[in-house]
Amino acid sequence: MTAPTRLRARPALWLTPLVCAGALLSGCAALPSTDRVFGLVTPYKVEVVQGNVITKEQAAQIKPGQTRAQVRDILGSPLLMDVFHADRWDYVFTIRRQGAAPQQRQVIVRFDADQLKSMEAPDLPSERDFVASIDTFKTSRNAPALALTDAQIQALPVPVARPATAATAKVNPSEPARIYPPLEPR
Repeated sequence: MTAPTRLRARPALWLTPLVCAGALLSGCAALPSTDRVFGLVTPYKVEVVQGNVITKEQAAQIKPGQTRAQVRDILGSPLLMDVFHADRWDYVFTIRRQGAAPQQRQVIVRFDADQLKSMEAPDLPSERDFVASIDTFKTSRNAPALALTDAQIQALPVPVARPATAATAKVNPSEPARIYPPLEPR
């Protein structure tokens, strides 16, 4: 009997491994969705940012009576401009970042002809609050200052002048310390 004939005669020989593999793979789909796989590895999640970030500082610059161009200069181009509602712009912002809570905000700007009529912007964050909400590095906010105060500068020791060596001393003070090749031929 040849090999293909033997497999047709005994379907359990090739059917059993397929059923076992299917059962094992279907068990993987039943695992709960967590941030860690088997408690050891955190999978990478793609950061998704859509729309325009609009903050309190930007919203404070918007005044009724401004033109569409002025509003676009401050807030940016709207995410949605409906053909059926030409006097309404929708600014939608969503962000999903690993290690930070997902955020979604919607700002609606209404126009009367070309003049700004109103702006609906519930609970906008300030720039500082927005950056803090997406900061996933959790760095220490008690980091030392990177600049010295005037008192610290005065407390620094005065640098000691080093004596000139033969390599650093100029032979002729009218010549430069280093001789560079000319850029153009003479």
